[in-house]
Amino acid sequence: MTVLQNARVLNLEAPDDDRLYSVVVEGSQIREVTSTRVQVDGARHMDVAGKTVMPGMIDCHVHVIASIAHLGTNGKMPNTFAVLRAVPILRGMLNRGFLTVRDAGGADYALSTAIEQEVIAGPRLFIAGKALSQTGGHGDFRERFDSTDPDPCGCSRNLGAIGRIVDGADEVRKAVREEMRSGAHHIKIMASGGVASPNDPIGNLQYSADEIRAIVEEARSHQTYVMAHAYTGAAIKRAVELGVRTIEHGNLVDEDAAATMAKMGAYMVPTLVTYDAMSRVGAKTGVSTQALEKNEAVRVQGLAALELLRRHGVKMALGTDLLGDMHEFQSDELRIRADILGNLEVLRQATAIGAEVVGMAGKLGVVQEGAIADLLVVDGDPLKDLSCLGGQGEGIRAIMKAGKWVREALAQ
Repeated sequence: MTVLQNARVLNLEAPDDDRLYSVVVEGSQIREVTSTRVQVDGARHMDVAGKTVMPGMIDCHVHVIASIAHLGTNGKMPNTFAVLRAVPILRGMLNRGFLTVRDAGGADYALSTAIEQEVIAGPRLFIAGKALSQTGGHGDFRERFDSTDPDPCGCSRNLGAIGRIVDGADEVRKAVREEMRSGAHHIKIMASGGVASPNDPIGNLQYSADEIRAIVEEARSHQTYVMAHAYTGAAIKRAVELGVRTIEHGNLVDEDAAATMAKMGAYMVPTLVTYDAMSRVGAKTGVSTQALEKNEAVRVQGLAALELLRRHGVKMALGTDLLGDMHEFQSDELRIRADILGNLEVLRQATAIGAEVVGMAGKLGVVQEGAIADLLVVDGDPLKDLSCLGGQGEGIRAIMKAGKWVREALAQ
């Protein structure tokens, strides 16, 4: 048992609370949070001297196997190499204070289980398996002159490939069943054109209504949900009306689509840092000129989308969607959003709302009795200055995941 004493606990429901608390951790859970000084026989007592104790952060859109910036190239990598290159990416996320992440295509059940069993260090990993894409959609990285078989049946489980190509209502239904059998926690589809793929303009609608209905119905049969890559208002509204629960990116959302999301209770997961990072370093890391042009077209509009979504009351979770060496910019998503939404709302998105998205409300994203003991001990007050959560986690003095120390640098 561990008792953290003299802690300023980050409570986003009471942001002005400056009292010092004791946080009692027993096993993997928080047993008690009290303003009374606690002395427990046999426990380890640690004085955090007024530092902030906050919940581990949640990134709801990552590609942990995307170690190369050119997304399609990852699919050509041998599985062993893909895993070995993912290990430092996962470790980096953990050290930056992201103790839970939701993979949006690529990571498999073995990787998730390896983290759970502490074979490798990394955040708690919720996976989509392979994202589902129509032929010529955002998951189809063949160039126009490439006539090779895209493996439409999904028989290849190449770890580096973020998606699989599947068409038709019956086939997408089968694909959902295959991904769920393989250990997926949720299902990802490509519902519009994208930035990184070569042949699908962002304005394209992808998958027919019948195909999306089949995917949503099958996911619900497995007691889970569908997340959808979608940029434009038309694609977003269509997907949400067909039952999709979370929209990824959403840079070109409009009033009608935002109103529909609010009405249906759907979540938006913006990923603004990926466009920012790609505009800075994409060309040097091999991203094509065509992709960079599409990237710039959505970057600025993504910032404006935050205010529109807030005005309509759409819940937003934090996502990053970074690739290759750009993973190091993960924490910048906090700063980019805070310039528009403020620190309090961004911290809520990175904790409690993220927990709702992954189905762990009250268990993750909060420091309270009965929650999982995913805790960060931070120098400074992130409500006043988010830079203490920036960079590679230099401002995070200690990290506890499920009651075990990942990093411990506190004075005893």
